[in-house]
Amino acid sequence: MHKAVKVCVGFWLCAAACFAADPPEWRQPFAAHRVVGNIYYVGTYDLASFLIVTPAGNVLVNGGLADSAPTIRKSVEDLRFAWKDVRWMLTTQAHFDHVAAFAEIQRTTGARVLATAADAVLLEDGGKSDFHFTGAEYHYAPVKVAERIADGQVLKFGGTEITVYLHPGHTKGSASYAIPVTEGGRTYQVLIANIGSINPGVKLLGEKNYPGIAEDYARTFEKQKALTCDIFLSSHAAQYGLHRKYTPGAAYDPARFVDPEGYQKAVAAAEAAYRKQLAEERAAR
Repeated sequence: MHKAVKVCVGFWLCAAACFAADPPEWRQPFAAHRVVGNIYYVGTYDLASFLIVTPAGNVLVNGGLADSAPTIRKSVEDLRFAWKDVRWMLTTQAHFDHVAAFAEIQRTTGARVLATAADAVLLEDGGKSDFHFTGAEYHYAPVKVAERIADGQVLKFGGTEITVYLHPGHTKGSASYAIPVTEGGRTYQVLIANIGSINPGVKLLGEKNYPGIAEDYARTFEKQKALTCDIFLSSHAAQYGLHRKYTPGAAYDPARFVDPEGYQKAVAAAEAAYRKQLAEERAAR
């Protein structure tokens, strides 16, 4: 979650802004489009949601705000896929801006939700047990989690394999997903990464509801730096530079999304912000 008062130039500024109102980019529709192979973008201007299409049914990664379900549905149907074919849902982080629509999507499609153990707790209590965002404005309709998934687990959906990576810190159960996709004689390593930004007010030292948060962030950055990808996607469109890579109406071209350097830069920037805050907190003690 990166909740900001006004439009931000980049997601790092959003993460540093004070909390007051949902940015308009979170609700602003954006053209649904094919990323590569069987992976499609169906999110809003900034809240990234991805549809993974398989012969056995489709997987939706992230669901947006509580009122995002109709927008996502329109995007799915604009791509000529059936809404009822959404059979599974995954999330990169169980904050309301990525999962509040899950209950409505589950109600209208019957989709099964899969989540890491820690984020499953949040999903099932509607965000009430979040270590930091305790106010009612951050809560959402609870959703039943059908299966707890684990770090390194390979999920198989209709011939598509999705490897789960537990990357905690932003939430206790934040996750990234790696998906190999073969298109045009080339296999692309796609990574939907949950970049480890730090929300305003979160403490790395003395966070009583998450005593191991600093260590979790450190481990996440080490794990993410060790990962490689061809196509970098993320929880927010701004994080992977969607709007400089794709213009609505542009012809399908997976090459526009190939950005391994961009992934490493995003991880490095998040880690630098983490190290800076950690140093400042230590100096203030």
